[in-house]
Amino acid sequence: MKTVLLRLSGFTVLPLLSLITPILLIPVISSFVGGDGISSVISGQAIGTFAATVLMWGWNVDGPVAIARSTSADERGTVYLRSMRTRILLLALVLPASAIVAALVANPAFRAEAIGMAWAVAISGMSPSWFCIGLGQPKLLAIYDTVPRFIATVTAAPLLLWTHQLWFYTGLLVLASIVSLAIFHRTYSPGGQWLPRDVRSALRELASQGRTAGISLAGNAYASTPTPIATASTAPAASGSLATVDTLYRFGLFTVVALGNAFQGWTLEHGAAMRRRRHLAAIYAHAALGVLGAAVLTVAGPFVSSLLFAGKAQATTELCFYYGLAFLFLSASTPFIRNLLIPAGQQHLVLLWTMVSALLGVAAMIWAGMSGNAPGIALGMALSEAVLFVALLIPGFKVVNTERPSHADR
Repeated sequence: MKTVLLRLSGFTVLPLLSLITPILLIPVISSFVGGDGISSVISGQAIGTFAATVLMWGWNVDGPVAIARSTSADERGTVYLRSMRTRILLLALVLPASAIVAALVANPAFRAEAIGMAWAVAISGMSPSWFCIGLGQPKLLAIYDTVPRFIATVTAAPLLLWTHQLWFYTGLLVLASIVSLAIFHRTYSPGGQWLPRDVRSALRELASQGRTAGISLAGNAYASTPTPIATASTAPAASGSLATVDTLYRFGLFTVVALGNAFQGWTLEHGAAMRRRRHLAAIYAHAALGVLGAAVLTVAGPFVSSLLFAGKAQATTELCFYYGLAFLFLSASTPFIRNLLIPAGQQHLVLLWTMVSALLGVAAMIWAGMSGNAPGIALGMALSEAVLFVALLIPGFKVVNTERPSHADR
């Protein structure tokens, strides 16, 4: 337990810097893009998040498991190089595609801002964060992911105040990501080849992760679509209100990611004792976090959104409640997916139910958007997360109960 607490504190406290600083920039950005521009900027962020998921492919799920089970630095370096070769192929497709989608969804006056935000977020899909998570070393995550983005954000703040040009923020984020990635490569895979000289081999690698990637893509499809759907189909006031709570929700997901990062390596590490107890601890912790996060978002969301967005837009209690439900079910399902079903080889089951939940949720969101119903869009996302959690609950506990108990578990 001491080990997981140390990891949890590291995966939480250090990345907190990269969470707090963008929050402080939101009022600045809102002040010069106004209420009509908020939904476009956040739509670009959501599109970039989906693009980053495409770039990560299956490495954010399979990668930590492979690194945690590796027995040498050379083996870990090989895993990392395989990931880069596949993701560089995807990068050539993802950047132009994300720009086109962002331009189509955004309000015409804010297309450039939406595209810039989409690219700045998308490039995070090239991050070696999954490698650091697999090692269980939050310090590396801070050095190669959190601190560079923190420095870029702090540097951008006075430039935004002075110029009112969002490109300074998004450009610095992209530059920080590229520099930190190059330094990481020289340290952990020196002399290794990034470029996929054997394209067929890289394509086979992508295909081998098809199920895991499908899980991430399907899950992110309904998580990233509420704001773009609202921006394209509802009035600016309604889409702006939904965009504000969507932003708060995504900041809240930081806690789920931090908790998941802390527990994943701990539950899966080679030769771990009390494995069943470790899994149960992760399940209970994620459930508690989900309940707490849902309550905080519902109660405090409207007031906090009015502060963060400088009075240009404010979330309603109804929207916050539906997003709170989505947060609850997402947090509760995380350990079943990351720590149990996928490591147990049940990617097909997770992919099936993720696709079912995505189809149901996106269909509900589109139907609500066509009716101009912004709360209905948020409810559609909550429906997706609820269906996935319920479907994976029993299979997940079956994996827990088949874990061979150690003497400490008996």
